[in-house]
Amino acid sequence: MNNESESKGYGFGTFQGVYTPSILTIIGVVMYLRFGWMLGNVGLTTSLVIVTIGSLITLLTGLSISALATNMRMKGGGAYFMLSRSFGVEAGAAMGLPLALAQAIGVSFYVAGFSEAFVNSSLPFVGSWDPRYVGFATLTLLAVVSSLSADIALKSQYFIMGAIAFSLVSFFMGAPPASLAPVAPESVPPALGFWPVFAVFFPAVTGILSGVGMSGDLKNPARSIPLGTIAAVLTGFAVYMAIPIFLSGYVSDSAVLRTDSMIFTKCAKWAFPILLGVWAATLSSAVGSFLCAPRVFQALARDRILPGLFARGWGKTDDPRFGSFCCFALAAVCLWFGDINAIAPVLTMFNLSTYALLNLSAALESAMGNPSWRPTFKVKPSFSFLGFVMCVVAMFMISPGWTFVALGCEMFIFWIVKRRALNARWGDMRTGLWVSLARVAMFKLDGIKSDLRNWRPDVLAFTELPLKSTDVVDLARAISGGRGMVTLASVVPKAAGSVDRLKELSDILRTTAEKRRLLAFPRVLASDDPFATMYTMINAYGFGPFVPDTILVGVPMKEPQLRSMSALASFIAERRRSAVFVRERQGDVVSDKKSSRVDRIDVWWRGQNQNGPFMLALASLMVQSSERKTRIRLCQIAERGVDPAEARKLLSDFLSSSRVEADVLVVACPFAKSPVSVIAEESADARYTFIGLRPPRELETPESYADYFRQMRESTAPLPSAVFTLAADGVDFRQIYSE
Repeated sequence: MNNESESKGYGFGTFQGVYTPSILTIIGVVMYLRFGWMLGNVGLTTSLVIVTIGSLITLLTGLSISALATNMRMKGGGAYFMLSRSFGVEAGAAMGLPLALAQAIGVSFYVAGFSEAFVNSSLPFVGSWDPRYVGFATLTLLAVVSSLSADIALKSQYFIMGAIAFSLVSFFMGAPPASLAPVAPESVPPALGFWPVFAVFFPAVTGILSGVGMSGDLKNPARSIPLGTIAAVLTGFAVYMAIPIFLSGYVSDSAVLRTDSMIFTKCAKWAFPILLGVWAATLSSAVGSFLCAPRVFQALARDRILPGLFARGWGKTDDPRFGSFCCFALAAVCLWFGDINAIAPVLTMFNLSTYALLNLSAALESAMGNPSWRPTFKVKPSFSFLGFVMCVVAMFMISPGWTFVALGCEMFIFWIVKRRALNARWGDMRTGLWVSLARVAMFKLDGIKSDLRNWRPDVLAFTELPLKSTDVVDLARAISGGRGMVTLASVVPKAAGSVDRLKELSDILRTTAEKRRLLAFPRVLASDDPFATMYTMINAYGFGPFVPDTILVGVPMKEPQLRSMSALASFIAERRRSAVFVRERQGDVVSDKKSSRVDRIDVWWRGQNQNGPFMLALASLMVQSSERKTRIRLCQIAERGVDPAEARKLLSDFLSSSRVEADVLVVACPFAKSPVSVIAEESADARYTFIGLRPPRELETPESYADYFRQMRESTAPLPSAVFTLAADGVDFRQIYSE
């Protein structure tokens, strides 16, 4: 069974399925026990401001929820379902699982509050009862009713709603108390400011997720969720605005308001309905959480995040009885140990962080304007984004410490689910979000003049398939330094050019790159003329500002097409791109074997062209990305008539002014040896040896340049890894080191 399967559920309407659980969770014990305290601390005007801000956050979240609910076929899971279908299964689990646990634990809060209020109600006989046993009896009754039938549980809330309405009528028909006992000044706590009072009040306006959590049991979620949620928020706002106004007319003594939590009973026309309202408020909140939490557990299990036992539904209405049993067990444990106020703030943070992400989801979906975003309930993205900002601000104002605790828990769950690599059976907006961000960034970059101070190689690397050596892959990873863009390309014969086969070969390239810890875009093309195809890619590949400026090619030791390779170097130079040729070793796929080489990169530079700064920049990137401590050695062959000491000083001064840490080596070239053979001897133990290529001379024939290329390749055969470079013509790589 999966969460996408059709399930009839109960088919509740707007009033019973959404409005009732939402409004009864909003109107709770905070209204009865803390509104007088709020009024006594900050006064009437500020109290109304606090109510307005808190209700505005909930209203904006309700608007975002309405937009999301009318843009998808809602199933069970409520807020979890919305977030997982927008941000992906990982984000949905990170919010849904803590929220479901918070609601399950919250049941014990409400039941404990009811038990204490009931035992302390001055009713006959009950004063001597143990509140815990009263709580267990109440919890068991709620569990039985909620597990067997959500319909009965929700219909029972009609009586609870009637009791709350009766208590409000009694309050609004009240009058100033005939007499109030004076309060000793030393027993009056100092008045608190705006944010501490707001922190106490804000949980009173949460609760709309209780109605949203019934999404799988609604007859028409797209209609019921917007109507029921917004109606509940507006009803709560009207009640909460009226109560401080009436209460300020009943009692003007701020000391009494701050110290008497039962001031409602003294102002009401009848005291008992207020007490009945407190009981009803706690029970209604408990029922709402008891109905919502198991259904979130069920949705999580159907998306394979929780064990499959949670996914099972009983009867035609698909009741999640195992989830209800677990909710009962968790609430019972918390109820038995009694005081769980220490973790109460983090439970509120889970609600707020869910609100924030719902707002952000609606804002991003609307701002991106994907064709799939077609809600029938339209909300401007600015409203949803304002709701997101207000939720985040409220979290930090209430408790920065608990905010970080809640976010830490959610990030941990996100990481766990991400590691499980679950394949969602639905699409989400993450791809569209990244596309939108990439589009903005690309247009921004396209309008900025290129600056070599921010240069990093955009690499187009060509390698063979099947892969006989990973030298190209390893060098691409090293010179990109985890900062540049890399495209790993291969040209295969047309016989292997079917669409499916090219997709398989691309996956092979991607897998190989991932194993070698390289982030790269794989590209496989089919052609019987590989060099012509390489010319085409070099000339045309890229998008917007991302055009490869460094072409990396592997050169096997036994290269039958050396002339074509040297012609490619000439073509790259003509296109003003930088060329990097690495001499591949056949049959040595794994290049991390232990050997006599040292962790050193040798850069050989004559000091007269751009090859040196270009090679030094690549070597610096390799050092930064290396997991080992690697040194650079800047090397030069002192030409005849050149003082080696003077050459060494020039190189040292260049490194000092460039702020590059490197050793310096200057060697003289004996008459009997060629410069390349000297390089082969001096760098025999280096991990990489960079050697600059000269560009083709004017009117030089391809055969002549091919002979030069062959000589360079064969003379450096003893080197562990020879890298030949030809810096792009017209690019002053010295500017990288000029500041």
